[in-house]
Amino acid sequence: MAYTTVIYEKSDRIGTITLNRPGSMNSLSSELLKELDHVLTEIDNDDEVKVVILAGSDKYFAAGADITEIGQIKTPKDAHRFLKMAQSVFNHIEDLEKPVIAAIGGLALGGGCELTLACDLRIAAENATFGQPEIKIGVIPGAGGTQRLPRIVGVTKAKELLYTGDFMDAQEAYRTGLINKIVPAASLMEEARKMALKIAKQPGEALKVTKLAVNSGLNMDIKSAVAYEARCFEILFSTEDQKEGMSAFIEKRKPEFKDR
Repeated sequence: MAYTTVIYEKSDRIGTITLNRPGSMNSLSSELLKELDHVLTEIDNDDEVKVVILAGSDKYFAAGADITEIGQIKTPKDAHRFLKMAQSVFNHIEDLEKPVIAAIGGLALGGGCELTLACDLRIAAENATFGQPEIKIGVIPGAGGTQRLPRIVGVTKAKELLYTGDFMDAQEAYRTGLINKIVPAASLMEEARKMALKIAKQPGEALKVTKLAVNSGLNMDIKSAVAYEARCFEILFSTEDQKEGMSAFIEKRKPEFKDR
C-alpha cells in the first residue's frame, strides 16, 4: 500500500515508521492515524520485523492533533468519534508484540506526546520538547495522557504538567524518567537504530513475552502479576531459543537464536 502521511521502511529486522506531514508539523490527522494503524497491522503480520522505530522530523515529532479537525468538533459525539480512532491506534502500538522505540526530535506536544507515551522506549534529541497543553484550551488529553503519563513519570509530576500545560525540555524529561536517553539531534536516528539492532539480536519469543508480562502485569495486583510472570517464564521453556540460550551460556559461546 502507498502511504501519503507516513513513510515505512524495513531493513535489518527493523521497521521504521516516519510521520510525514511536513506542512502541518506532523499533526495527527484522521488520515495519518488510519495509515499508521495500517502500517502497524502490516508489521504485526511480518515475522521479519522484530523491532519498530517511530520517528518524526528534525523539528517536529508531532505537534498535536490536526487543528483543522479539532476545530470541527462541536459535540461530545464528534469528540468521541475522533478520540476512539486515536486511542485505538495508540493501543495498537502499546499492544504490538514487538518493541517500539520513539525517536523524538523537536516538538512532541498534545497528541504527539501521547503517541510517544504509547511506545516502549523513548530516545530524544537535545531539541526535543514535551507537553500536554490541552488545559489551556479548556480540555484534557484524550488519548492516554492522563493515564500513561502518571505511570511513567509519577503522579505528582504528571499532575503538574497536566494542570499547568507547561512544556518540558529533553533534560527535564530525562530526569523524570519520560525518556531513556538524550542524544545530539544529528545522531538521533543512528542512536535509535543502534538500540533497535541491540534488541533485534535477542530471541524473538522472549521479547514478545517480556513486553506482554510487563504491560499486563501493570494492570494486576502484585501477587497476580508475579504469578502471571511465572507462567510466562515457564512457557518459554517450550522454545528452541531457550534451549539454545541455556546451552550457549553453559558452553561459554555466543548463542545462535532462530526465533522459535
